[in-house]
Amino acid sequence: MDIKRILGKRIQDYRKQKNFTQDKLAEIIGIDTISLSKIETGRNYPTAENLSKIAKILEVDIYELFVTDGIKSNEELLNEIRNDLNKISKDNKKLHILYTTLKALAG
Repeated sequence: MDIKRILGKRIQDYRKQKNFTQDKLAEIIGIDTISLSKIETGRNYPTAENLSKIAKILEVDIYELFVTDGIKSNEELLNEIRNDLNKISKDNKKLHILYTTLKALAG
């Protein structure tokens, strides 16, 4: 998949997660819906200014808009970590091992 399609797909995915319609996001950015549609389908790149606006509105770092599906966003990773923590929270030994490991990684 080329970078324009990755970018467009990621913008579309984050837009849907935030429950924005194309019309609403386009309005907030200050572009027409057709332009946003062309960005989401990978036919056009957004300008640097519009890319910055999109990331800010969707509450993601710009780099997250360019990562492939194999790489998860920080929000996705945190959600998975929370789910995993809920699974092991009843096992004191595993919880203490995890805590010690995290403290070591955090420095």
